[in-house]
Amino acid sequence: MLTDAQLLDAAAQFGTPLYVYDASELDAALSRVQTAFHDARIFYAMKANPNLSLLRRWHTAGVGFECVSLGEIARAIKVGASGHDLLVNGPAKSGEEYRLGFDLGATFIVDRASELELLPPHSKALVRVNPGLDVSTHDHLATGAAISKFGVPMGGVPAVVSALRTAGHDLRGLHVHIGSAIENPDDFTAAFARLSELRPLVGGLEVLDVGGGWGQGADLSGIAAQARHAAAVFGAALWVEPGRALVASAGTLLSQVVGLKSTGRDFVLLDAGMTELLRPMLYGAEHPVRALWTRGGTQVCDLAGPACESGDVLARDVRLPTPLRGDVVALQGAGAYGAAMSSNYLTRPRPAEVLWDGEWRVVRRRESVEEIWAGEE
Repeated sequence: MLTDAQLLDAAAQFGTPLYVYDASELDAALSRVQTAFHDARIFYAMKANPNLSLLRRWHTAGVGFECVSLGEIARAIKVGASGHDLLVNGPAKSGEEYRLGFDLGATFIVDRASELELLPPHSKALVRVNPGLDVSTHDHLATGAAISKFGVPMGGVPAVVSALRTAGHDLRGLHVHIGSAIENPDDFTAAFARLSELRPLVGGLEVLDVGGGWGQGADLSGIAAQARHAAAVFGAALWVEPGRALVASAGTLLSQVVGLKSTGRDFVLLDAGMTELLRPMLYGAEHPVRALWTRGGTQVCDLAGPACESGDVLARDVRLPTPLRGDVVALQGAGAYGAAMSSNYLTRPRPAEVLWDGEWRVVRRRESVEEIWAGEE
């Protein structure tokens, strides 16, 4: 873990708001996944953090990429990935994604029956299964529920598998991803059991892709053992798609205190907000807060951002040493969906991103206001 002194040095050098990544924790996170899923092919879910420096690191380590947009495919190509390294996913793929994915030799994750009409001839494909489960995560993070927009319902999977084979596609196997930030191992047990029910209906498979979605405290070894058993039912190789698990703990958002305020609650006002860390507003995510100062006395407060939005609150009921203007606070676990979801709302330039790997390196420079409006007339 980066020390307070290192984080304060980064804030002083590069300004705030600032995304900071720890290379040693990136490597440790990959090692944890590789140890648990030692016999699985790993594809990084790029949407968690698509920074090219991180992607190059994963590509060098032999990790593939799960891409859900044309831009993400372009990023994978930029870092040298080939079709063997790529999964093309998403419920509403564009014509360009089909064409480019096929030309590269990528594997498509088929999300609905009508996609068969859109696939280029002789495509490689996995069928995404919607197991119809209610899982222990926020509704916005649940992707395997019966009412979710993702995947083919269980009853429709055999027909889609048969149609793909009949059409001459390379049906490689099945795919499931039930959601994100899931801590309860029983959710994965139930999903893998549902998949196993399909064995008599679809036959043996080359691949079983069980996605990701493991919470930060999840028992990876236990989940991996269950996934391995499910793959064995089909005689299939195991694939996994970690995103947040590889990058969240390596990232920290640094923000400076700009003031204090009391209404019905006590607020610490920050120079970072929903435009730099959307997760708390979007689905109630909680990020550990670390004060980078020491001072007598403490107070319980909410950390609020600068946007004119009532929902622009990054943390509630946090106990901090008494803060003063200019103090720096660290919001941890921001390596996933921090920079990736950042926006120019309110014409706010996106922050810089820096990586510590024995020394500081800027991996994305801070935007200027002029760059925001450069494409406008």
